[in-house]
Amino acid sequence: MKVRRSTLLRLLAFSALLMFIAKALLAGPPLVCHSFDIGSAKSLPWVSHNWNLSGTETYDTSRLASDTLAILAADHSVIVHMETLRRATLYARKDPAAAKELLTKITMGTKSANSDETRALTYFDTGYLAEVYKQWLGDGSQNPATGLDGHALIREAIQLRGSDAQMEFAAALVTLSGPTAEHKAHTDRAIAGAKNDPLLARNLTSRFNVNQGPTMAEMLTKTSIAERRQ
Repeated sequence: MKVRRSTLLRLLAFSALLMFIAKALLAGPPLVCHSFDIGSAKSLPWVSHNWNLSGTETYDTSRLASDTLAILAADHSVIVHMETLRRATLYARKDPAAAKELLTKITMGTKSANSDETRALTYFDTGYLAEVYKQWLGDGSQNPATGLDGHALIREAIQLRGSDAQMEFAAALVTLSGPTAEHKAHTDRAIAGAKNDPLLARNLTSRFNVNQGPTMAEMLTKTSIAERRQ
C-alpha cells in the first residue's frame, strides 16, 4: 500500500514530537526542573548548583509565605516571580502547611490589589503558583491549589497588564501540553518580545535543565511546529 508523502511527513513529525515529549518528561516538569536566569535579582535562598534542593538547606519554611511575598512585592519582573515561585514550591513540598499558607496569602492579594498593575501581578502569581504546584505536588490532597485553573488566571493577568512578553513566556511553558493554538500564540509573542528584553532573551536561549536538553525557545517552538503538522 502506497503512503502519500504528506501523510508520511505527518507521521514523521508526530514521531518526532513523541520523542521530544518523552525526553522532556525524563528531564522533569519544566516549571520546576528548570531554574530561570534572574541575574543579580533577589530571590529565596539557594545553595544548590542544580535545579533541585541540595538537602543541606537550613531555610525555615515557616517564613516561606512572608519571605516570598516580600520578594514578589519588591520586584515586578515576571521572570523573578517565576524563579521565586519555583524555589518556593520546592521548599513547600517539604511543608504542607507552608504550601497552603503561601497559596492563601498570594490569592488574597487578588482581592486587595488597588491598581491594574498590582492586580495583574497577583493574578499571575496565583495562576503560576497553581501550575507549579500541579507539576510538583500533584492533584491530590497535598496540593492546596487542586482544581484551580492557573492558565486562566495568567491569561487574565496578561489582559490586565497589556503586552508583557515575560508573562507570555510563562504562559507558553504552562501550555506545553496544550491547548495547541494558545501555546503557539503565547510562544510567538514571547519570542517577538524578547527582541527588546535582554533578560527574557537570555532565558529563551538557555538550555532546559542546565545542559541536558534543547534551548527553551527550541522546546517551545518545536512543540508548536510538530503539533501543527499532525
